[in-house]
Amino acid sequence: MAHSYENLPMEDDEFDESQIDFTDIEEQYQVRLDEGLDAFVVIDGLPVVPDDSKAKLVKFILRKLNSVGKVKDDGVHMPVNEEGKTEGYAFVEYNAPSEAIAAVKQLHLTPLDKRHVMQVNKLTDIDRYGREGRIEEDYTPPKVEPFAQTEHLRSWLGDAEGRDQMVMFRGEKVGVFWNNKEEAPEPVVDRENWTESFVQWSPQGTFLTSIHSQGVQLWGGKAWSRQKRFSHPGVNLVDFSPNEKYVTTWSHRPLQVDENHPVPLLSLEEDGKNYIIWDVATGKPLRSFTTLDVPTSTDAEGNPVKKKMQWPTFKWSSDDKYVARMTQGHSISVYELPRMNLLDKTTIKIEGVMDFEWAPATPKRDGIKTYEQLFCYWTPELGSNPAKVGLMTIPTKEVVRTRNLFNVSDAKLHWQSDAGYVCVKVDRHSKSKKSLATNLEIFRVKEKGVPVEVVDSIKETVINFAWEPKGTRFVLITTGEIPAQTAVPPKTAVSFFAPEKLKGGAVGNFHHIKTIDKKNSNAIYWSPKGRFVVVASLQSQQSFELDFWDLSFDKPKDEAEKGEKDLNASLQLMATAEHYGITDIEWDPSGRYVATVASAFRHHMENGYHMYDFKGNLLREESIDRFKQLVWRPRPPTLLSKEEQAEIRKNLRNYSKVFDEQDQAKKNTADKAVIEARRRLLQEWLAWRESMVRMLEEEGAVIELNGGKIPSEEDEGAEEIEEIVEEIIEESEEVVP
Repeated sequence: MAHSYENLPMEDDEFDESQIDFTDIEEQYQVRLDEGLDAFVVIDGLPVVPDDSKAKLVKFILRKLNSVGKVKDDGVHMPVNEEGKTEGYAFVEYNAPSEAIAAVKQLHLTPLDKRHVMQVNKLTDIDRYGREGRIEEDYTPPKVEPFAQTEHLRSWLGDAEGRDQMVMFRGEKVGVFWNNKEEAPEPVVDRENWTESFVQWSPQGTFLTSIHSQGVQLWGGKAWSRQKRFSHPGVNLVDFSPNEKYVTTWSHRPLQVDENHPVPLLSLEEDGKNYIIWDVATGKPLRSFTTLDVPTSTDAEGNPVKKKMQWPTFKWSSDDKYVARMTQGHSISVYELPRMNLLDKTTIKIEGVMDFEWAPATPKRDGIKTYEQLFCYWTPELGSNPAKVGLMTIPTKEVVRTRNLFNVSDAKLHWQSDAGYVCVKVDRHSKSKKSLATNLEIFRVKEKGVPVEVVDSIKETVINFAWEPKGTRFVLITTGEIPAQTAVPPKTAVSFFAPEKLKGGAVGNFHHIKTIDKKNSNAIYWSPKGRFVVVASLQSQQSFELDFWDLSFDKPKDEAEKGEKDLNASLQLMATAEHYGITDIEWDPSGRYVATVASAFRHHMENGYHMYDFKGNLLREESIDRFKQLVWRPRPPTLLSKEEQAEIRKNLRNYSKVFDEQDQAKKNTADKAVIEARRRLLQEWLAWRESMVRMLEEEGAVIELNGGKIPSEEDEGAEEIEEIVEEIIEESEEVVP
């Protein structure tokens, strides 16, 4: 680098350095503040310890800090105050800025013990967030806002009549209504253009979700005000965690976030992502992900067939502590909440994995006293290795049970609601691969050693399977042919299964109760309380039947069918109904009512809904143009103990008398109102007729009226006869057990 000094003023062989331009050298060798500090992080939330315990604390946190990178030698600076104690924070220098970034992402909010949670932030963030006066030089204490009473988000549970709510989406209107049995639903709120695509309840009914082009909104409270908003442009689907703590939003279009097009609460880290997992309480994003490529398979002719995306992609553990995503054929990634860090910083490698499902409740396996969550997975046959079903416990990642399977074409995983059983529906092909049959592998999760019971008496392919909620019975639908998109669907059979009766209330082996042949049924809908089930034909142009079954019908002993005496079941068909164009079936949370829907999302023929009681009696039906959705509002788990629930069941007859009296009083009130209205109309008619008679008498007129005549005063001895005739328009009779 050459510099010219010819034109500089000289004095006694000296020159003035201030006259020299060093800008090119300064630009080349200047140390930029941000670049120099990029490898530093600030650790907050540390324990306050005496100076002689400082080295021990530094050694302890270094174990965690070095798990994501390499801290420089003497790279931890932990200030000590005048009292000889640490300040509860430290400055840490890594070897590279990328390691500092990894520390922030993976170690922020890491628990150190029961009282201390480590907070990790980049040192440069202090300058970035403090620019332009965002941080004042002088400390001012935060202003504590006065307490403001918020809306009661579960006030609907206090309804004096114990009614349930439902949301109905028809045309462009969305409304929430009280269900009133035979009477028309009572509106709570009804709004135009409340959503742009569909509505969805949160799992415990706290929030109503609306979907918009810019994101998702949650509504609730008596005023149905907006409670939360999640910005996700182009969002297509939403999925809540079981306890409503978190929510996943997904869009088929990757997000576009940059400085010129900011999105509320989203940073550049979300750019190009499809999934966002949000914290419902704070409304902030926890982590974002891209959509994985769905692997393709080949059909019988060798043509590539791309499989559909699985939804929900991110599956939640029953207690909201974990969420997991599968990379099909390769691994399962389990993340801890709320930090959304990868469990043990590694994915779970499961070669060939095709599907997995979390247990829907805490398992409570025999002899296991430590905390655990379970998920079940299956892998296909790979080379000479058989197909396999496994149960894995989290967080230890221990495989607690496996089962080898052969000649497997496909498998489906079905957990029972209490996590007592998981049924693996295995479709097996013959050696020639020209025919299929199904057997059920039932893992008895809460029994010692997790024994597996095989139900192999099924000679046809199972197309639908459903456990009884909170129970041990199940229903399945089979067909002799593989269902295809044909004009006439194949005939199906509906089979009912229940366990044997054993002493002491134990659950015995599962046995077949009964099979109903030559049906067109393809759907099974259990009451949320168990016992009652609707077996139906959905989305069929040829059949639209509904069969209402009771699996605990109180039969006389002499009428019990063969085998029922030894099983925990007593099967009875209560009613059969039809609903043309039926697309969906919805049980209310109490198990008292069933709504069947013909949705405009599927077709535009006779849209509307029918309302039945649990016995299959039609209560009302409404045909509504462009009717899209009817969804019952879920209820949270009961706060009553098992003992209190048992006491209520014991005294149910006493409670039912009170409810019957209330129903009768309400019915009498309605009847009384009708009678009074009729009486008022009759009185008005008689008064008008009396006035007309007087007017005619004054005029001395005699005219024909209703085949007779109105006599004048000259018609002495005339007799007037009046007859009132009542006609029954409709009469119905209901037998109350």
